[in-house]
Amino acid sequence: MAVVIALDAGTTGVRAFAVDEAGAPVGYRYQEFTQHFPRPGWVEHDATEIWTSVVAVTNRLITDLEQPVAAIGITDQRETVVAWSRRTGRPYHRAIVWQDRRTAARCDALAADGALATVRPATGLVLDPYFSASKAEWLLTEGGVPAGPDLCIGTIDAWLLWNLTGGNVFATEPSNASRTMLYDIRTLEWSDELCDLFSVPRSALPEVLPSSGRFGKTVGDTGLPSGIPISGIAGDQQAALFGQACFSPGMTKNTYGTGSFVLMNVGPTCPDPVEGLLTTVAWTLGGTASEPPRTDYAYEGAIFSTGSAVQWLRDGLGLIGEAAEVGPLAETVDSTDGVYLVPAFTGLGSPWWDPYARGLLVGFTRGTTRAHVARAVVEAMAFQTRDVVDAMSAASGHPVAELRADGGASAADLLLRLQADQLGVPVTRAAVPETTALGAAYLAGLAEGLWGSTAELAELWAGDEPVAPAADRTTADASHARWLEAVARSRAWEPPD
Repeated sequence: MAVVIALDAGTTGVRAFAVDEAGAPVGYRYQEFTQHFPRPGWVEHDATEIWTSVVAVTNRLITDLEQPVAAIGITDQRETVVAWSRRTGRPYHRAIVWQDRRTAARCDALAADGALATVRPATGLVLDPYFSASKAEWLLTEGGVPAGPDLCIGTIDAWLLWNLTGGNVFATEPSNASRTMLYDIRTLEWSDELCDLFSVPRSALPEVLPSSGRFGKTVGDTGLPSGIPISGIAGDQQAALFGQACFSPGMTKNTYGTGSFVLMNVGPTCPDPVEGLLTTVAWTLGGTASEPPRTDYAYEGAIFSTGSAVQWLRDGLGLIGEAAEVGPLAETVDSTDGVYLVPAFTGLGSPWWDPYARGLLVGFTRGTTRAHVARAVVEAMAFQTRDVVDAMSAASGHPVAELRADGGASAADLLLRLQADQLGVPVTRAAVPETTALGAAYLAGLAEGLWGSTAELAELWAGDEPVAPAADRTTADASHARWLEAVARSRAWEPPD
C-alpha cells in the first residue's frame, strides 16, 4: 500500500509524517533545529539546517516504512522569510522568523503614513511585523541581501520545494503567499503596489501554484530518493483546517497551542475585512475528475496566550510542576469561585488586537486556592475562543454548528466541556492530533488521485465522541459577561510612567 509523506516544518523542528490510503498515520520522525536570538526581539533560523533536518527525518521514515511513497506534501511555519541565490542555492542571511519584531517601528511608520488603507483591503491583514513583507524589506535594506536577477525570496515552503527539486522549481501556493502582505487575495496575484511599498522586487518572488497539484518531483542529488511527486503545500493553520475536513462554509477549527488559532471556512468569495479578524486564503485546489478547481477563504483569529498561560502557572508562579497537571488540578474545584484571568501577557489578539492590554487576575479572596487559579486559566482559553467565534459568526453570517479541536491543550476534557458550554455547540477533538501534517498529506494525495474528492476525505476524517453543551446557557453566559468585564479592565490598565 502506498503512503503519502507530509513534511511539517514547524517553528522549533521538522516532522516527517506518513499517512496510508485509509488516511491513517503509519509513522513519523521528528528533529529539532537551532533557535537564534541575535538581539532582544529578534528570532532567526538557519535555513540550511532546516533543509538538512528535513532530509534526515524523511530518509529515516522512508527506511522504516519500506513502502512506496506516492507523494509528498509540505506544511510550514508561516510568514518566516528566506533569501537565497538562484545560482548557488545558498541563503544570503539567516531566515527571519514570524515571531521576530525587528520591523515594528517600520510597520508603525507605514501605518502613520496611511498605508493600512492600501494593505488591508488587498491582503486581509494588518500592518504588523508578524507578516513577511517588512522582514523581506529589512533583508534588502539592512541585512546585506543583494537585489538582482539572482535573488529568490520566499517562505519556508518555497525554500523546501526549491531544494527538494534540486533548484528546478521556485514556487509557493496561495495560503502561504497570503501571509506575506505582498499578495492580493482577491486577484490571487502578487501586488505590484505592495511590492513597491516594501521595495521587494516582484521578480524575486516565487510562482504561485494551486495548493493541491503537482509542483515537481524530488531529484536524487538532494539526498532523498528521486522521482517522488511533491503535490500539496499549505501554511500550518490552513493545513490544519484542511486536515480537520472543514470544507464547507461555517466549518471551524481551533488549534490550542502556546496560543490558539481559530479558522473558519467562509467559502469561495473573498469577504471584506472585518475589525479584529484576519482574512486569508485557505487553499486553492487544482481540481479532480469529480471536482472543479476552487479557492476557499477563511477568517482567522489569533489568540496570543493559551498554553503560555499554563507555562506561566508552572514557571512564573510555581503553582504546578508540569503543564499536564493543570487539568486535573482545575477539576478539583467546581468553579473558579469568581476568579478570572485575562492572560494578556503580550497584549490581546483577536478580536481585540490591543497590544497595550495587560494581564489581569481578579476576583480572588482569602479562600482562593491554586486550583481556582488553574481553573481560571482553563476557562480563559474557552472565553477567548468564544470571543473569536462570536466575531466570526457575526461577520460571516454562518453560525458555527460544531468546533473541531486539535493541539496539545485539546487533550484536556475539562477544556472541551467548558468550550462546548461557552459556544453552545458540540466540540469534537480530532482522532488524529497531527491535523497540520494530515492536511498537507490530504492535499498531496488528492492531487495524485489517492483520494478522489474532498467528500471522500471528509469520510476519512474521524473525531472522538463530541462533547455536548449544557442545555441551559444561563451559567455560561453569566460567566462570559463577567469575563468581558475583566477584559475591559485589562484594556483600561495604564502602567505608571
